Parts: sequence; C-alpha cells; structure tokens
Amino acid sequence: MKLKSLPAFLAILSALSMEAAEPVKIDYKASLAVNVSTGALAPYMIGSWNYGRINGASGIWQDGLIKKEMTLDKRFNWGVGVEYLLGYGTAAKYDRYNPSLDAWTVNKRRQAPARLHQAYAEVKYRGVYLLAGMKERKSGIVDGDLSSGDLTRSNNARPIPGVSVGFVDFQNIPFTNGWVQIEGEIMYGRFMDADYRKETFNYWAGLLSYDNWYTYKRCYFRTKPSMPFSVIVGMQTAGEFAGLCRFYRSGRVIREENRGFHIRDIWEMFFPMEGSGEGYYKGNSLGSWDLKARYRFRNGSALSAYFEWPWEDGSGIGKATGWDGLWGLQYDFATSGPMTKLLFEYFDFTNQSGPIHWAPADTPGTTITQGITGGDNYYNNDFYGPYSNYGMSIGSPFVVSPLYNLDGSPSFIHNRARGFHMAVQGSPSSVLTYSAKVSYQQAGGTGRIPAPEKLYDTSAMAEVRWLPAINKIPGLELKAQLAFDTGSLRGDNFGVLVGVSYSGSFKIGRK
Repeated sequence: MKLKSLPAFLAILSALSMEAAEPVKIDYKASLAVNVSTGALAPYMIGSWNYGRINGASGIWQDGLIKKEMTLDKRFNWGVGVEYLLGYGTAAKYDRYNPSLDAWTVNKRRQAPARLHQAYAEVKYRGVYLLAGMKERKSGIVDGDLSSGDLTRSNNARPIPGVSVGFVDFQNIPFTNGWVQIEGEIMYGRFMDADYRKETFNYWAGLLSYDNWYTYKRCYFRTKPSMPFSVIVGMQTAGEFAGLCRFYRSGRVIREENRGFHIRDIWEMFFPMEGSGEGYYKGNSLGSWDLKARYRFRNGSALSAYFEWPWEDGSGIGKATGWDGLWGLQYDFATSGPMTKLLFEYFDFTNQSGPIHWAPADTPGTTITQGITGGDNYYNNDFYGPYSNYGMSIGSPFVVSPLYNLDGSPSFIHNRARGFHMAVQGSPSSVLTYSAKVSYQQAGGTGRIPAPEKLYDTSAMAEVRWLPAINKIPGLELKAQLAFDTGSLRGDNFGVLVGVSYSGSFKIGRK
C-alpha cells in the first residue's frame, strides 16, 4: 500500500485526548537498518519473521512507528497505530516469458521505496474488541522470536488489511470458576498484492490469481493459567476467496475465470458448504489443530510442549496425514542470564494425505465412484494460488516462499519438506541480549510434482542487541545479525544486517 502522511493521524489523537479523562500516552519508534548479502535475496533467517519488512539481498531502510496502545485495565479503551518504511533495496532477477518476442527475458523486481506497513484503529468494551486496518498479529502457540513459525498465521508476511472482531485475551467461561477460558478471532480482509503477483509471474505456465479476499478464524480454550500445569487447545482456519485467475500453458492463456466478490461469500466462507458453485466448497480453506501444554516449576521456570497439525481439507481435519505438523519443546528459564530460552522443533510436511485427490463429482459420468481425499498440497490451491502475501508465506516460512522462485513460479514448489529447527536466547548483562537459530531440512517438490532428487538446506543466524546507554539514553538500541544458507534447496548465501533504533513515549492532552 502507498505511504500516507501523519498529520491527520496526530490530529485525531489530539482531538481524542482532549475528550479523555486523562492524558493519552503515545509510543513511537524510529529505526535505520542496512543489510548486505551475497545472494539474489536476503538469507532465509534475515528475510523471515519480520512481517515482510526486508527480503531484498541488500538495502537501507528507515522505519517509523507511532501508536497509542489499547490497554486492558478499563472497560472501554481504544488504540491506533501507523508505521511506514522508506528506503532502497537491490532488485532480484525473475524469469519472464515475452510472447511478442517468443523469448525469455529478465524481469527485475525490488521492494517499493515507500510503503505503509501498519495502519489500524481498534476499540474494546470489556473483553471484546473490534479492529479495522492492517496490524501485526502474534501466534498464540509458538514463540515469535525463536520458533520456525506458526503454520496458519505467522510473523512472516506483511499484514493484510481488513476488519476483525474477537476477545482481547482469554476470557473466563461462566460457571467454570476460572478453570476454563476461551479466546478467539474472526477476520475478513483483502489482499493488496495484485501488482506484485503480476510483476513476478513468468507468464509461461501455472496460474496467476489476484484480487483475492482473505478470512481468518481462531478458537482456543485454556485451562486455569495460574496453576502449575495449563493447556491451550483449539483450531485455526484461514481462507482465500473471490478474485480472478488466469491459467497459462506454454505462454498462452488457456482459461480465465473471474469469481469477483459477493456479500454471500462472507457467509459461505464462515460456514463452508457444498454446492457453492465452485465445484465443491467455497474458496480455499486451510488451517491447523493446535495444542500447547505448559508446566511451571517452583523456581519460576517453565517447560512447554506443543504441536500444530496442518489441514487443507477433510482428510487433514481428520488427521489422515501421519506425522505432518510442527512439534516443539521450549524451556523458559526463571531469571535472566547466559540462557533465558531454549527451543527445539521438528517440522514435517511429507505425508499430505498421499499424492492423489479424486472427487467423482468433478468429473460427471465417471465410472470411478470411490473418492480419495489426498493431495493436500499444503499452501497451494488450483484457483487461488499460493497462501502468501507479497510472495512471503502467511504460514510457516520454513517452507520456501514463492518470493524465492526466481523462475517466476507463483507457487510453493517444495512443500514436501521435513527438518529440525533449534534456537536459544540469552541476556548475559542488563545491556546485552543475543539469540541464535539453526535449521536443517530436506525437501522434494510436491506430492503431484516430485523433485527428481531430494534437496537439502542448512540455515543459521546469530543476533546481538546492545543498549549502549541504558541509563543515560533509554530507548537507544543497536542490533547486528549474521546469517547464512547452504545447500541445494536455498543455495549458498551469506548476509549481514546492522541497525539502530530509538523508542520512547510522550503524553498529549490534560486532565
């Protein structure tokens, strides 16, 4: 989205603060980051988990954020926020077929030099909130700083603009005396990455889908968190619907379908049902079954075990997918020190209910009446394309995102993957923190299009954050990251990122 100015935003804050019973606290943050790498794009662990801010090989970026937090200590409260990015990054070279020349050309594409990253307003009453705009959201299961990423909605892609309603936090269910709590969200939005998809597509083979809409829903239950042992269990579901799709073969459009957007789509995506006019169910639905169990020891440390089981249709919901999923263990130490968090994860996307999907209703007159619900093909869909925003996976970034397909393919071409991810975090002193991550995976195309041979990747990153003058200049922070990829899956790449940021707050209005 294009960058907007801030005067109107500040004027609204000032007007609201004048009506408030007390001054309004405004938080702000400004940062500058420079990254350099040897590959066509940033290494996996520099380009991931930053909500799509930086993924170019090299560049310089200035980030500005101003917001009023929505606090939970009052029945009625509100929040607003705006974040922009300015800068310049190197271009990646994507292959593109030119039908007028009947030849392949090189298409250079870089991130926009000015863009709006977040812009939202939210309001809450008691335990329920309403939000409009685009805002970064966190997973309720995995650690956003250390994990390989949530399978349904991670911190990897840019926020999608939309409207959401839900519980501000876990709420006690009546008559359970606090022993059972509920939390959830319903969101509808629209993808704004049509230009990106058109610019990076190869126009030779596959499908080009854009102007799609998005929905996300979640419902979690939690047992009493004040007890030593507590469990979160529930489901996430996301969906893509509406939009236009063109199917290409050998450089020619062989079919075009414009499904547009209709108000009834909202209802049919909330309660998917057969007979929607799209051959089976409305849209593309996917998600995960989630569970997290936490035990808190007497010294204050905690051990968590969790899993997220992916699904793309009924077979996945019924867990006919073997060991597919994200399985993790995390230990949180009680105090700061050389090690504060330790995490280990196993990732598996190799089953996918088998490679074959057969729905007799899709082929009228067939004599094969037995259905087979396989071929889940995680994060890909035959009409709506990849489950991505601006080329970055909305789900787990562990699977190579379409942005890294320099051949112009719009899909997740290596989603049949499995591997390990490990991370550690520590705070050796009051002014120094660090984290380190390493992952290993093997992948082999998709169930429908297997790779001729298995591909491998090892990626790692080390990060250090330093608060050089915590007492004299609070809010100043320096950051440095070193990362590399090696292997046949992501190629060999080495990168560095250094940054400086300053954050603070001020109050406007008066009692």
